[in-house]
Amino acid sequence: MAKISDNYEVVYIIDPAQGDEAIAAAVEKFKTLAEQHGCANVEVEEWGKRRLAYAIDYKTEGYYVLMSFTSDPAFPKELDRVLGITDGILRSMIVCKGE
Repeated sequence: MAKISDNYEVVYIIDPAQGDEAIAAAVEKFKTLAEQHGCANVEVEEWGKRRLAYAIDYKTEGYYVLMSFTSDPAFPKELDRVLGITDGILRSMIVCKGE
């Protein structure tokens, strides 16, 4: 039986107070995590620092990152867990785009 895989997109917002090096490290961490789990077509698009629609933990700006990848359905659950426990991640959302 062939491994079923879908296209996913995740947008996450990093607290810009972390500093440029910590932001770059976080972006690299999630890209590496995806590659280690055998995800294909991992693409990272950094949207940069933007004003939040509403304050999150009294912060009004965030560093937005879009990552798209193709993987089996188990990896997004793990990615969501890791995003949830990583310091400096204000919000994240994973969407399945289908085939």
